[in-house]
Amino acid sequence: MYQLRDYQREAVNRVVGYFRKRRDPILVVLPTGAGKSLVIAELARLAKGRVLVLAHVKELVEQNHQKYTSYGLEAGIYSAGLGKKEHGQKAIFGSVQSIARAPDAFFEDFSLLVIDECHRVADDGDTQYRAIIDKLRARNPELCVLGLTATPYRLGVGWIYEYAQTGELRSETPRFFKQSVYELPLSSMIKNRYLTVPVKVDIPVTSYDFSELVENDRPFTVSEIEEVLKNQKRLTPLIIRNVMDIVERYDRKGVMIFSASVRHAEEILSYLPPEDARLVVGDTSHAERQSTIEDFKLRKFKYLVNVSVLTTGFDAPHVDVIAILRPTESNSLYQQIVGRGLRLSEGKKDCYVLDYTGMGHDIYAPEIRDKRPAPDVVPVKVACPACAFENDFWGYADEDGVVLEHFGRKCKGATQDPATLAITPCGFRFRLKLCPGCGAENDLSARACVQCAATLVDADAKLKQAKLSKNAHVLTPDRITFEERLDKNAKPFLEIKYYDADGKYLSEAHFFSNPTSIKKFNINFLRSHLRRPELAVDLTTPAEVVRYQRLFRLPAFVIARKQDKYWKITEKVFSEELPSHRSRPVGVSDEI
Repeated sequence: MYQLRDYQREAVNRVVGYFRKRRDPILVVLPTGAGKSLVIAELARLAKGRVLVLAHVKELVEQNHQKYTSYGLEAGIYSAGLGKKEHGQKAIFGSVQSIARAPDAFFEDFSLLVIDECHRVADDGDTQYRAIIDKLRARNPELCVLGLTATPYRLGVGWIYEYAQTGELRSETPRFFKQSVYELPLSSMIKNRYLTVPVKVDIPVTSYDFSELVENDRPFTVSEIEEVLKNQKRLTPLIIRNVMDIVERYDRKGVMIFSASVRHAEEILSYLPPEDARLVVGDTSHAERQSTIEDFKLRKFKYLVNVSVLTTGFDAPHVDVIAILRPTESNSLYQQIVGRGLRLSEGKKDCYVLDYTGMGHDIYAPEIRDKRPAPDVVPVKVACPACAFENDFWGYADEDGVVLEHFGRKCKGATQDPATLAITPCGFRFRLKLCPGCGAENDLSARACVQCAATLVDADAKLKQAKLSKNAHVLTPDRITFEERLDKNAKPFLEIKYYDADGKYLSEAHFFSNPTSIKKFNINFLRSHLRRPELAVDLTTPAEVVRYQRLFRLPAFVIARKQDKYWKITEKVFSEELPSHRSRPVGVSDEI
């Protein structure tokens, strides 16, 4: 039989505990090498009905089945690619493509569906995964759906689930998987010696420059990558020489090289020792691929070059060098590539990760967050004033780590009812759009007020309209000044001037003579201009505003309209309303 590790037992308990109260799809995050097959085995033992384990490729189906049966357990395989369509056992391991075409009788009596590499499941309903789930639920509405993955995010989507056990909302967009009930960090597996230590080596002298691909801000194609490689052709032999030098100097045993295309892989292979290197690509026959992989595991050769075909469902524990020569904007793919070298093996102390792409991926903390609003921003922690949740936002901080400004819009905190496991988001908005009619708070992207349903003018439309109007003036401010002045009755008031790069300006006046005027200043200026809108700032005089002007930021645009002979500021547009722009701090050095 088998024995569970503590974290595997905890993962099983979390899954069982959740499904006793709710039947929403959930997931468990386990790094490569964490023994997910044992988790599957224990859940199958506890399940009242049959268990179906889905994988997207036959290699993974075969690997999962082999590990499961190695514990002395019986299971069937349903995969046309493996030449088997068994369905009588309690546990069935199948490929998505084959199960989707299975006869209706196959779908009877399942109580648990486990989806391996579940980050591949799309949120829309028109997929083979969803078709299978619909067929299973038609026969058992109480079906439990569990996803397993080491990388719970997807390129262009972000997090694939809505709620984390840390109390954080991962996505406000509805996801198929509602929450992650257990997450085991890679660092924990390494610390407890369940995985090998990865040693990342960035080699800028001989790295490719893929910066032009990244700047395009979209997924790049093979042809685009090959064009970049063509222009840097002299680097490939230097890189391979560097790989070989490291392998020879430090007596490495198994090397996996990840290339960008078949042409690139063939070039790489030409620089390696013919008797000690082989190639696997998408067109490699199944028999040849299996033979090559088996020889590699038996250490008959040292260098295995591949093109995105050995990122999952591949297990060669002796691999102690991962050489990455292909760019990827996918954190998920990067983690899977690195994971090929982290399994334990006798005599293996670590695994070198040689990254020749210069793309700066982090092995331990992949960057899964909103798009970076400016090149110089950093991750900052911001506590919500409503629920105290520590949000991770982009922002600016001083040398001591004090947050000066952040780009967070809404609190990511949420609470979960312990009885029903229902999730309630905090909902506090750091940045918002006020309805001019009823004053209700709305999300910045809202087109209609949540309170009165009035139409809310989009910032782009507002700007275009103003630029076309003869009675409107749009200024792009470069700096801002605050000055305390006296009116004709010798009463102090605040004059604020917005200057563009040419020195032209628009101004506005704020009075602080009574509680109503102070409240008006708070509504019309303070909340939108604060670099940290969650701060409980109480400014009641022009002198105080001047003193603390470092707390304020510049808008991206200021719109003024003609009133008699003068221009009156009527609207301001801030960077968060226009994703292509960034906010600019006032830059005054006064200390608080």
